[in-house]
Amino acid sequence: MWTRIDRAFDSLCGGTLQEVPTSHSYWEQPFTQPYFDNSTKREVTTTVGQSAYLHCRVRNLGDRAVSWIRKRDLHILTAALLTYTNDQRFQSLHSDGSDEWTLKIASPQLRDAGTYECQVSTEPKISQAFKLNVVVSQAEILGKNEIYIKSGSDINLTCVVRETPEPPSFIYWYRGNNVINYSQRGGISVMTEKQTRTSRLLIARALPADSGNYTCAPSSSHAASVMVHVLNGEHPAAMQKGNSSSSNQGAALGVFQPLVLSYALHYMIVLR
Repeated sequence: MWTRIDRAFDSLCGGTLQEVPTSHSYWEQPFTQPYFDNSTKREVTTTVGQSAYLHCRVRNLGDRAVSWIRKRDLHILTAALLTYTNDQRFQSLHSDGSDEWTLKIASPQLRDAGTYECQVSTEPKISQAFKLNVVVSQAEILGKNEIYIKSGSDINLTCVVRETPEPPSFIYWYRGNNVINYSQRGGISVMTEKQTRTSRLLIARALPADSGNYTCAPSSSHAASVMVHVLNGEHPAAMQKGNSSSSNQGAALGVFQPLVLSYALHYMIVLR
């Protein structure tokens, strides 16, 4: 389509303008060079031992190859589906017909944290950086490390999983080396809220036989333990306090006795 400006320019320059069909305009030419789809996460956080996945999405790849490079030492980890490192924890994942090339890092350690590059073999090469964070996830049983309760009271333990990007798949409770058996005793319940990092263990009407080392063990975190004592008698702290009082009384009596003896001797001398 000719515009008035085109005709005016043609008139002023004394030349002719050739109309370029709209369907062949530059902006509507298909974009054939590879480019990165930025819809994937560029920063990933995982816990020690839990596999990490870095997803790189490349459009219009054609016959080019995708490589994964560790930035800190420029080590080529994978090229296409081949692995170029002796560390077999690194693996390239790709499905036919997919634009996604994924670097899998199995059982990551703290040393694996850092920047990784997804590189395409164009000329010049293009690359996209991904950051991997590796954290140590730790379970914690709230309260003291050693608990004393009276027989017939409830054992109520709350376990919180900290420093984890995702809730654990499961949380097991142990007494000693054995998973707690809910059906064997009765009165035992565990409440682990979905999509949360908290689990609660309740043992109703605890008996001395329920004493032991209780452990909260999440699927992808370090476990936490607490020692529980179920006693028929009084609290050890109270017993210790009672013994302390008796000792204080004995000490006071020990100080008072010499004074009494001294007074008695003095009285006997006066009478003579």
